[in-house]
Amino acid sequence: MIKFSRTVLAVVIVLVLIQFIPVNRTNEPVQAAEDFIQVMQTPPQVTALLKNACYDCHSNETVYPDYARVAPFSWSVKHHVNKGRRYANFSVWASYNDELKMNMLKKSAQTLKDHTMPMPAYINFHPEASLTPGERELLISYFESLAAEQ
Repeated sequence: MIKFSRTVLAVVIVLVLIQFIPVNRTNEPVQAAEDFIQVMQTPPQVTALLKNACYDCHSNETVYPDYARVAPFSWSVKHHVNKGRRYANFSVWASYNDELKMNMLKKSAQTLKDHTMPMPAYINFHPEASLTPGERELLISYFESLAAEQ
């Protein structure tokens, strides 16, 4: 019983100590002239879908939830945001070259078709990101039409 108590105490101490490891949740400023929605003159209905389903991980407009302030969850959230921004960051759209833009548009459409985006785990915590089949198809069509124009 003493060994179990010491183990629990050690776990609690570690959990308290890891709270002091900082996680940078600061978003870079967004320049309207570089943002996908502005640059592509995205229709309002598509804009709403992008903001709800994509922009938290794929832009510099991330709204970190309360649980993103508690380690180790904060580490996981920050990792996913960093990874999402690496694949596509809609806030810096104008800075990408045409080939990269076309690849991102095609990949975005494909991940929507495959139902890998938005990530199912993300939808569990953010039900507003859940897309109906019609909304999913609207985004796919929008991305594909922009890719065809590139």
